[in-house]
Amino acid sequence: MDFAVVVGHRRMVRHFTTEPVSWATVERLVRTAQHAPSAGYSQGVSFVAVTDAALRQRMAEIAGEAWYTGVGHHPFLSEAPVHLVVCTSEAAYRARYREPDKRKPGQPERVWPVPYWHTDAGCALMLVLLAAVNEGLAAAFVGVRDPARLRALLGIPGDVLPVGVVLIGHGAPDKATRSAQRGRGPLTDVLHRERW
Repeated sequence: MDFAVVVGHRRMVRHFTTEPVSWATVERLVRTAQHAPSAGYSQGVSFVAVTDAALRQRMAEIAGEAWYTGVGHHPFLSEAPVHLVVCTSEAAYRARYREPDKRKPGQPERVWPVPYWHTDAGCALMLVLLAAVNEGLAAAFVGVRDPARLRALLGIPGDVLPVGVVLIGHGAPDKATRSAQRGRGPLTDVLHRERW
């Protein structure tokens, strides 16, 4: 599929069919995400793929599905056949920037005015969303309301932060949301030339 077409079709889907997604497809999505930028090639972004229905139901509860259904959405969190948890490790980045090619002896530890482990997780997340469209699938992203509970449920190490969950499956018709009805703002609102 043409890149502009893939980008144009990407949207957050809030209703999925029961049709499964193959494990080979999940692997392709994550392989694509591995091409995201990685500060210092730290490679601190990782994923947990969950396809078990009971586990997905528990994850949906942690992610606040009751709120979504309470405002009229389908139970899209629990119905998506694949939950791909995007994780990042600040420790991996700090460790990488202590290595000799990144830090000279006697130099203080790097100050991170921007936490690039979050930036890199966002880049990997976007590649997953776009790769899903390219595979003919639908996807959505939900934040993690209780990272500690999700970490405990999935056995994620303490130094790894679950940033959010990409829901992947085959899209079903869903209601138009107010956000979707707003459309994109004009380019002049977001693009500033030379100066703000």
